[in-house]
Amino acid sequence: MSNPFNISFGKEPARLIARTSQVKKVIDTFNSEHPSTQAYMITGVRGYGKTVTMTYIEHKLAKDDTWITVPLNPNMDLLEALAAHLCENKILSAAFMKADINVSAFGISASIGSDRPTATVEVQLIKMLKVVKKLGKKVLITIDEVVKNYNIIAFASSFQTFIREDYPVFLLMAGLFENIRNLQNENTLTFLYRTPRIDLKPLGIVGMANNYKEVFDITSDEAEEMARFTKGYPYAFQTLGYLKWENNQPLESLIPEFDSMMEDFAYEKIWSELSEGDKKVIQAISKNGGVMKTKDIQAATGNTSSSFSTYRKRLKEKGLIDVSDYGQAKLTLPRFGEIVNAWGEI
Repeated sequence: MSNPFNISFGKEPARLIARTSQVKKVIDTFNSEHPSTQAYMITGVRGYGKTVTMTYIEHKLAKDDTWITVPLNPNMDLLEALAAHLCENKILSAAFMKADINVSAFGISASIGSDRPTATVEVQLIKMLKVVKKLGKKVLITIDEVVKNYNIIAFASSFQTFIREDYPVFLLMAGLFENIRNLQNENTLTFLYRTPRIDLKPLGIVGMANNYKEVFDITSDEAEEMARFTKGYPYAFQTLGYLKWENNQPLESLIPEFDSMMEDFAYEKIWSELSEGDKKVIQAISKNGGVMKTKDIQAATGNTSSSFSTYRKRLKEKGLIDVSDYGQAKLTLPRFGEIVNAWGEI
């Protein structure tokens, strides 16, 4: 039997702890007769399962032949890509040609109404979505690693039109919190500002422990120790499980290789995306064993109460610190503080 744990980002692992309530919320909303929203944004720190959660929802809906799922690349012309994907669907492409839609530009070798000027891709898509609606189908569009760029802004503007015209088109976008926030703050995209956001949180310790116990021949205490070690971080759950499967050693023996893999595959990238001020706050907390009073962090980093509140808010939103206990902050990612300490001063 192959290793059931997966250390590749974005790929749905064999041992998956589904975020049941959040997945159900999206699916139930999209399937309702009068959905309260036709778009959701999924955010979370790198390695928190944004892509996996989005893909899980996509696969669930795809099992219903009412749904047509379309994954799009944010670095390409999204409107043209959407049209091309819809034309690839055999049922839709035949209906498009019957509806006098010019589909030759999107990969179908037919030209209907070629004596007329070629319409813009948005106009063509509106015609296509009318057909989709008439056939009783729904379209789910998924976009991973969204950033604020021309392709996304142009697509979102058109999507806003599709929603206003009551077409059965739905959108799931996944990305880092700061990228989602930048996109939501775009003045021309007011509907994105109102789009519900799903902020992924740590996985439950019980669910992880049960998975470890089921896979490995270990006691409940050992499984719970492994689960608590990961602090609910999904990528750490996969990495520790992967190492345990490969080496079958006690937890303590796995830590050095765990640190190496987390540093190479997750933490170096997370660290590189932080500002100098963010890094100083993380370093101060790391030197204090991963938990520190906020007044002591201010003193150690030379911040005023006002300037520190900016770093505190940003690091909380990024999912790197927990400030639920009044007057203190603690690191959320397993072994992150130890690895940061090993890097030394910035």
